[in-house]
Amino acid sequence: MAATDHLLFVLVVSFAVAAVRAHNITGILDGYPEYSLYNSYLSQTKVCDEVNSRSTVTCLVLTNGAMSSLVSNLSLADIKNGLRLLTLLDYYDTKKLHSLHDGSELTTTLYQTTGDASGDMGHVNITNLRGGKVGFASAAPGSKFQATYTKSVKQEPYNLSVLEVSDPITFPGLFNSPSAASTNLTALLEKAGCKQFAQLIVSSGVIKMYQAAMDRGLTLFAPNDDAFQDKDLPDLSKLTSADLVTLLQYHALPQYAPKASLKTIKGNIQTLASTGAGKYDLSVVAKGDDVSIGHRRGQVPRGVHRARRHPDGNPYGGQRAVATRALRWRPFPRAGTRTGK
Repeated sequence: MAATDHLLFVLVVSFAVAAVRAHNITGILDGYPEYSLYNSYLSQTKVCDEVNSRSTVTCLVLTNGAMSSLVSNLSLADIKNGLRLLTLLDYYDTKKLHSLHDGSELTTTLYQTTGDASGDMGHVNITNLRGGKVGFASAAPGSKFQATYTKSVKQEPYNLSVLEVSDPITFPGLFNSPSAASTNLTALLEKAGCKQFAQLIVSSGVIKMYQAAMDRGLTLFAPNDDAFQDKDLPDLSKLTSADLVTLLQYHALPQYAPKASLKTIKGNIQTLASTGAGKYDLSVVAKGDDVSIGHRRGQVPRGVHRARRHPDGNPYGGQRAVATRALRWRPFPRAGTRTGK
C-alpha cells in the first residue's frame, strides 16, 4: 500500500438485488408520451434503477392525468414510495391477471423491500372483480380497489411486464416520509452504530454541509464505531481542520444513490469534496452484485466495499449507514498536494 493511502470510510445503505438480465424501463416508456410524467418521476426518484435491477418485475404505470393526481402536493420521497407500491416483484400479463388462483392473490412490491413497510403493507391485493375487471388494492385491512387494470403496454416474457392501471394504489401512512428539515442525521448515524463518525461531523461543522445537501439528495459512506478501533488508524486530531473537512466531504455524494443506482455508474462520480479538475472524485466498478468504490489513481484514498442494506431503509433524500469491514489508511494529505500512486 502506498505511503499516501488512507481509509475510505465505506458504509452505504443499499438494496439487495440479484444479477439480472438488463432491461431499461425508462427507455421503454420513452416511446409512450402518455406516460411521460410517470417516466420522469421514475428517473427523479431513482426507482428506475431499482426496477432495472430486478430479473422479474411488473410495472403498473399511470397516465399523465392519473400521475398528476398522485404527485400533487407530495415530496419526492413520498412519490418514490407511491411508485414502489406500483412495482410488483412478479410477472403479470393479461392472461395471468384473468386466471388468478381462486380469483385473488397477494403479491410483493418494491415498497416491501425498503424495510419501511409494516406487516403486509408492502404487498398489493390483486383480485378478479365483476364484469371481467381486475382490481388492485393495498393489503391494509378494509382497503378498496382504487386501481383497475386498463391495458397491457409492453412485455418481455417472463422478466418485465408493463401494465396500465386507472389510479394510484395508496394506504394511510404511505406518504409520511420525513422531510429533509426534520431528519435528525446524527440520530440516524448513531442508530446505525456510527456514533464516532456522527461526533466528527458535528465537531468539524461538516454536518451543516450534509444537511444543506439533503434537499437535493445525499448518500453517505460512513464508518461504524469498530472502524475507529483499527490498529492502523492514525490520530485524527493530527489532521488540520481543512484536511478533516475534506476527508468528511469525500465520504458523501451530492445525490441519492442506492446500490441499484451505483451499479449503473460507469467511471467516476463526484463527492462533496470534488473539484472542477476531478480531484476527490470516486471511481465505481460493479461486478455482479458487488460494487467497488475507490479513488482516481494517484489522487485520493483507495478502498473497496460491498454495499448492504440497513434494516431501517432510507431517510428523505439520502441513505443510512451500515457497517462493512474497516480499511487501513494513513493520514490525509493536505488539500492541493500531490499524492502517490
